[in-house]
Amino acid sequence: MSFPLHRPRRLRRSAAMRRLVAETRLHPAELILPAFIKEGAAEPVPIASMPGVVQHTADSLKAAAAEAAELGLGGIMLFGVPTTRDAVGSAALDPDGVLNRAIRDVKAEVGDGLVVMSDLCLDEFTDHGHCGVLTAEGTVDNDATLEIYARMGVAQAEAGADVLGPSGMMDGQVRVIREALEGAGHHETAILAYAAKYSSAFYGPFRDAVDSQLTGDRKTYQMDAANRSEALLEVALDLEEGADMVMVKPAMSYLDIVRDVADMADVPVSAYQISGEYAMIEAAAAHGWIDRKASIVESVLSIRRAGADSVLTYWAAELGRWMKEGSL
Repeated sequence: MSFPLHRPRRLRRSAAMRRLVAETRLHPAELILPAFIKEGAAEPVPIASMPGVVQHTADSLKAAAAEAAELGLGGIMLFGVPTTRDAVGSAALDPDGVLNRAIRDVKAEVGDGLVVMSDLCLDEFTDHGHCGVLTAEGTVDNDATLEIYARMGVAQAEAGADVLGPSGMMDGQVRVIREALEGAGHHETAILAYAAKYSSAFYGPFRDAVDSQLTGDRKTYQMDAANRSEALLEVALDLEEGADMVMVKPAMSYLDIVRDVADMADVPVSAYQISGEYAMIEAAAAHGWIDRKASIVESVLSIRRAGADSVLTYWAAELGRWMKEGSL
């Protein structure tokens, strides 16, 4: 009689054994909570396509940030939803604009207990919904947009952001933001570059979350879903320009890209589990088609397993609570 020298099933026989040999684990510090603040809101506004997620008031945002810090989450990424928009996204530069105020408020609330991140893009602030200013012909003007990004980066740093997240996929955006930060004396402000951001069908609920004014698409500046090696070029360019961290977005449909970037980048790699990924799991769970908790955990584990050092996920706080109570 022969006995297999190694039989993997021996290491799966109980929950305790599986926990012992697990190759990938979740920790609160690996999770970043995206959060929206709506200018003028008197109470949190539920986002219909993202059950459980809201557009915050100033007070509810501070409470969410305080909880994130208490749970030991890695960070919070802030998005502003202004009441007025224009062609050049002027509210993004206003020190008293919704996003810059939120940065100050959250930083005052949590201090150094939580990394405060801010989205650096114009799509929430323009009346046309694009990530940059437009030419007379209606196309995005890359270089004119960069000038605004540089000023926006300084405004966010002066508001107290620890990390800036340029997400517009403009060529050269990391360089001009880094140069502007250095010129203004913000040497310690880090840049998390949305380096490989794809034009995705799964962004739909996010547009509800920021009250997007976009008609059409962003295919001329976001990446094509068919392309893989191009992502490495985009990441390499952002690293050369001074990115301190890089991001792949979306996450679950692009796990091959996450792995590729993790293998080549010498900086921390993030991946964004986006609104559509969140909405699909919530919808299926609401119908009883899948186990909600197990699906959430598995989905985030898959992103970490693919190589992401941190994950932006709307379940960050809930996962943190589960970890704190020991129910994962």
